[in-house]
Amino acid sequence: MMNNQGRPTSADGAASTNETGFASYTGSRGLSQVEGLIYEIGDTNRTGVDLPEVEDFDNYLGGMERTAEIGLAGLTEPEAMRHYTRLSRKNYAIDLGLYPLGSCTMKHNPRLNEKMARLSGLGDIHPLQPVSTVQGALDLIDTLAHWLKTLTGMPAVAMSPKAGAHGELCGLMAIRAALEASGDARSIVLAPESAHGTNPATAALCGYKVKPIPATKDGRVDLDAMKEALGPDVAAIMVTNPNTCGLFEREIIEIADAVHAVGGYFYCDGANFNAIVGKVRPGDLGVDAMHINLHKTFSTPHGGGGPGAGPVVLSEALAPFAPIPYVIAGEETFELVEHEVDGGQSFGRMTAFHGQMGMFVRALAYMMSHGADGLAKVAEDSVLNANYVLASLKDVMTASFEGPCMHEALFDDRFLKDTGVSTLDFAKAMIDEGYHPMTMYFPLVVHGAMLIEPTESESKQSVDQFIGMMRHLVERAKAGETERFTGAPFNAPMKRLDETGAARNPVLRWRAGEDAAE
Repeated sequence: MMNNQGRPTSADGAASTNETGFASYTGSRGLSQVEGLIYEIGDTNRTGVDLPEVEDFDNYLGGMERTAEIGLAGLTEPEAMRHYTRLSRKNYAIDLGLYPLGSCTMKHNPRLNEKMARLSGLGDIHPLQPVSTVQGALDLIDTLAHWLKTLTGMPAVAMSPKAGAHGELCGLMAIRAALEASGDARSIVLAPESAHGTNPATAALCGYKVKPIPATKDGRVDLDAMKEALGPDVAAIMVTNPNTCGLFEREIIEIADAVHAVGGYFYCDGANFNAIVGKVRPGDLGVDAMHINLHKTFSTPHGGGGPGAGPVVLSEALAPFAPIPYVIAGEETFELVEHEVDGGQSFGRMTAFHGQMGMFVRALAYMMSHGADGLAKVAEDSVLNANYVLASLKDVMTASFEGPCMHEALFDDRFLKDTGVSTLDFAKAMIDEGYHPMTMYFPLVVHGAMLIEPTESESKQSVDQFIGMMRHLVERAKAGETERFTGAPFNAPMKRLDETGAARNPVLRWRAGEDAAE
């Protein structure tokens, strides 16, 4: 409960007590300040901006205009700055420590990339500028596209998709357009059970029925089951390689050949390209379409630090169906093709503009600063770090599969049997140790999964500290310190929440006087 100054109080209005045992008027711990919701600390009479009164004008809302006050809480400019800065200090970030989320590749964002993205002429251009005034930007996009095609061994690339899932949609729309152009509309897409959840979702969005393919005991696509599922109605298969168990699909070429033999296409989820970049070209494996998450492989900011970008490389068979717009190099200038030419086969436009310019700049800066040998080293180091984690923990934790991994190490919860500690409990205890938890309960083919990806960014010292922390927690769990886990986190700004209850009964609207955590 907050008092009228946004400070935590007990039910009777007295100041709360922090971990020292002394009464705390603010509820803060040292310089880690407690911060209320903006509705609790602000009011409608304050604002950091003075705006003139709006004169009467004709609107086009057709009777849907607002008739009452908005009622949004306001803050002065210093209060607003402090509010969001304090909130940011309650979050975890790659700039604070190792971020072990498996399947997400939370890697360092080099500051050189940020400097390049802010250069005048790149950071301040507008998508509606005349093409003649953005020749340098188009040259940069064309150069990045060239290297993406070179690294993947593919003849074409669509640059406009805004994220991995958007790239999947692009690839499947190109596949659908190619099949329809040949008068061969099909209805089924195959997806391994270990696939990213966006794979079957994207296929369904495109109107396909999804047929799951089981995994073998060694965590890879069951080739025999896949071949049994093939038929004249199969439009494509979507395979992640390396897959979401952190393993390379050894039979990838045979999978591609079998799908092609029945007239289908091979979509590769390129989320884990950082594990093979500079070492393996997906085009050589029979891939027809693959999205590339620029944040995962080429270090552009991830998630809220985005926006994202998910270029899609396409095979010769799918290249004619790529979306517009796209850049072409003329004899003297670059052109941005905004409309399909007569006789063209593009499936159309996916987004208003060409792509995320800031992400293109960062990705190209990363490529050029590493060079061909450096990018190959990225793959080598990502695999080395993951195998170091696997080798250093498999004597105390249970590795899900035998043998080495690729870019991420997968463990399950068998080592926690009879401890009273679950995967979720273990992850919450990691927060008390200063780490964001690894990916939990994914992939679904492993019970109580713990998927750890240290990435290539981390030094041996950093990884050693993480390994030491994990071994310490395993030791405490097996020693019977159950409450340390089931009550965790104790040291975080927010304690253990009822996440299931919050998901099933979300409170999406603020009402004064109600408990915000209700």
